[in-house]
Amino acid sequence: MAGLRMTVADFVPIARGIERPEDIVVAPGGEVYASEHRCCVARLEADGGFTRLGPAGGAPNGLAMDRTGRIVVANFGIYDRAAGPLQRFDPRTGVHETLVAEIEGRRLTSCNYPLVADDGTIWCTHSTFADTWPQALDGRPDGFVFALLPSGEVKVAARGLRFPNGCALSADGRHLYVCQTSAANVLRFPVHGPGELGPPEPFGPVLGPLLEGPVDPARPPPLQIAQHLGYTDGCGFDAEGNLWVTLPAANKIVAIHPDGSVTTVVHDPEGQVVDHPTNVEWGGPDLRDLYVGSIRAAYVLKARSPVPGQPKVHQRP
Repeated sequence: MAGLRMTVADFVPIARGIERPEDIVVAPGGEVYASEHRCCVARLEADGGFTRLGPAGGAPNGLAMDRTGRIVVANFGIYDRAAGPLQRFDPRTGVHETLVAEIEGRRLTSCNYPLVADDGTIWCTHSTFADTWPQALDGRPDGFVFALLPSGEVKVAARGLRFPNGCALSADGRHLYVCQTSAANVLRFPVHGPGELGPPEPFGPVLGPLLEGPVDPARPPPLQIAQHLGYTDGCGFDAEGNLWVTLPAANKIVAIHPDGSVTTVVHDPEGQVVDHPTNVEWGGPDLRDLYVGSIRAAYVLKARSPVPGQPKVHQRP
């Protein structure tokens, strides 16, 4: 679909100097927040700078926002060999709290990405219990999806996943889509109720090859291999029902259409601008301000999207 294609020149780096801006969330009032390794979140300012908010600890990763403006934070603590709970931060009051620290008697170490559903349920992926996150990219099926219900009950909704990462809800809330990083694909789960998922099915094709043997982020493969790798990270729906998926190792963003076909939205093989993209988020009055996070770049990317984003819970009336 040619209408979704963008060029590297469409993207402008902002918030230079930010550290590990894995994800972005845009408030209804237009405030933009990104995860930041040296605090909890950073508020991106109109002058291109940013302000750090909240306490440091672990590696704030995926972000979501509830209807009251509180930011739900998936802490990928395994990045620092630390705890990785599900947290929440209120940028107006500064209140920072832990929502879920352990499940079934095990300390959480790699909460990755949260979502807030219409009924107030918070869905979250937990990628692995490996000692380090690169070890988990060997395909081990120890990841899961859990849900925190408004009642406070926690349910494990899906198990046996291969590094579950970014996730997205369909516009009608009937399906949850989950990126499996170390399977190079996206799974679609039917939502059967609060905290309840049915058996998954693949959505779209495998998005590229994976490396054979151990993954060492400090020793990346040569460009001719890296630019084709299919490790999936974050995802988000646009208003036309296309699921945008980031492929950080390939410096690429693709869109899976409702029929399962795939379009490359942008590809920057050498990562000169689009450097290890991890998540996409839409904001602005028309939901066409596109923000892209990164696990490696010391900036957030901003562009004008060819299509609006699908509004999330906090962006709907």
